[in-house]
Amino acid sequence: MQIAEFTYNTTHVQVKVLYIATAYSRHPGDVITPWMNETIHRLGRAGVRVEVLAPSYRGLESGEVDGVRVHRFRYAPRSWEDLTHDQTAPDRVRDKPHYLGLVPGYVASGMRAAARLARSERYDVVHVHWPIPHALLGMAARRATGVPLVLTFHGVELTWTRRQWPLLTPLLRRMIRTADAVTANSSYTAGMIRRVYDREVVRVPFGATIQAPAAVHDAAKPAGAPFELLFVGRLVERKGVHYLLDALSRLHTSRPVYLRVVGEGPMRPELEEQVRRLGLADRVLFDGFISKEELAQRFATCDAFVLPAIVDSKGDTEGLGVVLVEALTYAKPVIASAAGGIVDVIRDDETGLLVQPADAGALATAIDTLVADPERARRLGEGGKAHVEREFSWPVIIERLVELYRGLAGRRTDTPVNAGTT
Repeated sequence: MQIAEFTYNTTHVQVKVLYIATAYSRHPGDVITPWMNETIHRLGRAGVRVEVLAPSYRGLESGEVDGVRVHRFRYAPRSWEDLTHDQTAPDRVRDKPHYLGLVPGYVASGMRAAARLARSERYDVVHVHWPIPHALLGMAARRATGVPLVLTFHGVELTWTRRQWPLLTPLLRRMIRTADAVTANSSYTAGMIRRVYDREVVRVPFGATIQAPAAVHDAAKPAGAPFELLFVGRLVERKGVHYLLDALSRLHTSRPVYLRVVGEGPMRPELEEQVRRLGLADRVLFDGFISKEELAQRFATCDAFVLPAIVDSKGDTEGLGVVLVEALTYAKPVIASAAGGIVDVIRDDETGLLVQPADAGALATAIDTLVADPERARRLGEGGKAHVEREFSWPVIIERLVELYRGLAGRRTDTPVNAGTT
């Protein structure tokens, strides 16, 4: 079944929204936040005009990127402006503590830019992503003009605040309490928000930036042909790829099983060494970064998708796992850890197979199960695709956002708006 495009009557919408984000595409084709780019363009077709306020990167000026107006604020000399974009700001500060000195200037410059834009552009809504610290920028815009403020949490900033900067919790609580609306990418993230301050939260997941075409025809494989697993993601601790490699060394199936690893990250050398140590060099291929077209081909030709996420040493895990949504648009069977927001997408033995995080033995058993039972694998893939179409398709996401923005547009108040529930 094809995911249908939802057509809106844009005559009565025409809402102007400012997105505030920690990073945005520096040029067409940039790999940063592809889901945000897709969201903005689809909102445009639904009658919502979105502009972006984001920090500069090494002196990068404001301008248009793929038709989106992007306002960049400068916060340091050109050669120092890489607190964001290359990696998350918390990771940058952790790896190089002297970057912490850039944060006050970053926040002050961003607040000035947000207030100035709010006065000059007269937005209907300001929508902040990653509210620590960007809610301060949104609050500056609201103080300047009374524009309604939406905060979207992705999970990692809540974990980071709880573990690294607990003294910021009162500020975080005030941000959540006073926002006009709060959204989360998953029920897991919504639960973390409510533990800080109990209020209504709108669940708005990410959409897939790689989607199956209208008809996907899997080439029939001869009996006994190799079974191909696919992993896509950044090679960092919380993705759990090291457990997946251990699982490959424990399989009991006689059918050859191969793994393609798509993505880059700091753990790649360590993982490649693990492959050599386990004697898996002829069964694991590291593809690195590949094009969108190549990635679509990988999804189309794999036999199953695996996301073995864990809770890492920083307490972080998957806020949602949008790659699962992408895999399921191809009706591929999925094996994933029961961690974070993954359980919104994968329901055990209905839309995929769930295993306990950090359990290589359970991963191996799940892989053996899919290899041995093609009919079960097919059923899980079809069930997952139907679930994604109901809950995670772009029409559903855009409809929720349009409804949220239309409900807030024109309001000039500091009173929180209960704009929906999870």
